[in-house]
Amino acid sequence: MKDLLEYIVKALVENPDEVEIEEEEEEEGKIVLKLKVADEDKGRIIGKKGRIAESLRAILRVKAVKTDTHVFLDII
Repeated sequence: MKDLLEYIVKALVENPDEVEIEEEEEEEGKIVLKLKVADEDKGRIIGKKGRIAESLRAILRVKAVKTDTHVFLDII
């Protein structure tokens, strides 16, 4: 999950070196991904009305279904 998110996000931002992703596994197959990007790139990741962020979450949900887990994305 983390690798997929990192690949997509680094393609979208201006400062790919500042992308940080923390992966926390919780009980019962729940994964929380915490995404940190440079301040000037937050708008690129969230998008207008949150559309890019929702698209990222949808892609991660599809991947999670294949691995029988639940994934949550937090943009910090």
